[in-house]
Amino acid sequence: MPDSALGSNAFEQALHSVIPTEQVNPHTMDIDLLSTEEVLRKINAEDQLVALAVEQAIPQIAVTVDAIKTAFNNGGRLFYFGAGTSGRLGVLDASECPPTYGAPPELVQGIIAGGDIALRKAVEGAEDSAEQGAQDVQTAGLTAGDVAVGISASGQAPYVVAAMQAADALGCFTAGLTCDPNSKLAQAVRQPIVVEVGPEVVAGSTRMKAGTAQKLVLNMLTTGAMIQTGKTFQNLMVDVQPTNLKLKARARRIVAALGQVSVEEAAAILEETRYQVKPAILMARDKMTQSEALARLKAVSGKLRLALQNNDQKT
Repeated sequence: MPDSALGSNAFEQALHSVIPTEQVNPHTMDIDLLSTEEVLRKINAEDQLVALAVEQAIPQIAVTVDAIKTAFNNGGRLFYFGAGTSGRLGVLDASECPPTYGAPPELVQGIIAGGDIALRKAVEGAEDSAEQGAQDVQTAGLTAGDVAVGISASGQAPYVVAAMQAADALGCFTAGLTCDPNSKLAQAVRQPIVVEVGPEVVAGSTRMKAGTAQKLVLNMLTTGAMIQTGKTFQNLMVDVQPTNLKLKARARRIVAALGQVSVEEAAAILEETRYQVKPAILMARDKMTQSEALARLKAVSGKLRLALQNNDQKT
């Protein structure tokens, strides 16, 4: 087809899709004719639209964060269900919660269509299996106190839609993260989270803007819920699991700063607590024993701010 035909109405009509994530981006039609730097500037210009699109969805995200917080406070869990890039991003977000917030691995779980092998390579047809989506909900053991979030850029993946329908039938709070307000996923959940990022730089390549939007929203869901349930003090990671040298150094700095002791003293106290940061802070600042610190934290459901305030009030 000659280049002169690329802007014709017939060509545009042939490529038109009612699904937003499949539409052709008019701003990047010439991208294969550009220099490397020009291509990158086109990509960057489109990426800058993503954060603004996420901003519009904050009220929907907030409802979901509050539901997750309630679930966590009552012994419930958060499950992500997705396929392809969407599923991988859900697994990524879930896998980062234990080291960052000291959360047990079962608290946030990411489930991807096709199983763990799909994290590294495409599993043909996995996202098209509604039966497997419903089965994975059963296999994961969801109950009414859990939250299930379906992730699908187009909102059409049968696996994800069926998983949300199955979770809803169990009484779970369900949310759907999608880029299409009219999608099946948006209609199947209690709380749609719709981030309208517009057409991709390369038509249909939803690992780009849609994937970036999903990552930003998933960050908000778990970070918001963890903050609301006392996993931070100020903006410090006081439930961090120091599994490497960098995180151990961070833990020492946090205990030194909040416990008002030297880094060396903080290190000694952390050795005693096996690098549990919250009791170490109480032991450092208020000169209490480890058992006293753990009892203080238990009395306030692990919320360090309340533990520190309670001791200030007593003294």
